[in-house]
Amino acid sequence: MPHEVHGEEIAAVITLREGAGATAEEIRAHIKERVAAYKYPRIITFTAELPKGPTGKILKREIVVTRP
Repeated sequence: MPHEVHGEEIAAVITLREGAGATAEEIRAHIKERVAAYKYPRIITFTAELPKGPTGKILKREIVVTRP
C-alpha cells in the first residue's frame, strides 16, 4: 500500500480457516521470527474471503487495505 515517505508500506490481508483464530499481534510475532525486519507487514487486515477470478486465482489489484 502507498506510504507518504517510503513510497510503499507492506500490508497483509489474511483469511483464516473456519474455526481458526489469531490476532494481528500473534501473526506479526510469527512473521518477525521468520523474515527480515524490513519485510514483515506493519498493517494486518482480516477478511472473510479474498477476491478471486474465474480460475480461482486471487485478484491482488482488487484487494483494498485501509490504514487502521
